Amino acid sequence: RAIARELAREGADVAIAARDQGRIDATVAELSRETGRRVVGTSTDTGDGAAVAAMVAASAEALGGLDILVNAAAQPGGQQPAPRWDGVTEEALFEEIRVKVLGYLRVAQAAAPHMIAGGWGRIINISGLAARQTGSVIGSVRNVAVAAMSKNLADELAPHGVGVVTVHPGLTRTEATTERAARRPAGNLAGRLIDAREVAYVVTFLASPKSAAIDGDSIAAGGGVPGAIYY
Repeated sequence: RAIARELAREGADVAIAARDQGRIDATVAELSRETGRRVVGTSTDTGDGAAVAAMVAASAEALGGLDILVNAAAQPGGQQPAPRWDGVTEEALFEEIRVKVLGYLRVAQAAAPHMIAGGWGRIINISGLAARQTGSVIGSVRNVAVAAMSKNLADELAPHGVGVVTVHPGLTRTEATTERAARRPAGNLAGRLIDAREVAYVVTFLASPKSAAIDGDSIAAGGGVPGAIYY
């Protein structure tokens, strides 16, 4: 919601998608009223290839094309204690792969042809800082996989003018953040939880032509990780 709001404030017409049609309708009305832009919404499940294809087709038709894709699906990490290594189930791991990794790929496969046809596009995959630290087997596996997929897509789509990047938020304050999670020490250089809108600012920049110098990379947006050096 925060990302859609900031993109609309920058002048984009926006299509949003989620599983709950009631929440979609409420968000469409809210963002349309706030921004004055055209906002449409479609119910979909990124774990369902046919549903994804229908959602992308409906969005492209409603907006007259697609230039920007932001993939942000699956359960956010850090809300509940992660299971230990011996508590990780195949079902839980495969569900995260189905919805987040394969889900992102499904949406990109459906949306990229619209961008290629227009000669320009941006795909931004929201992953997470579990890709860079231990503590959750499932979180690390799914987020590393998203970053690897993004880099492969970036290399293949660059000749068509389509850039692909990954954004790694840390624990982020959203409307869905639990009280327990909000009370956790932030553990970042900012000394506080980063707000969803602050992640949205980063995504909005990456979605713009001003980010042309960045492609295929992973951008951390968690308030700064102390001690680590990434190069």
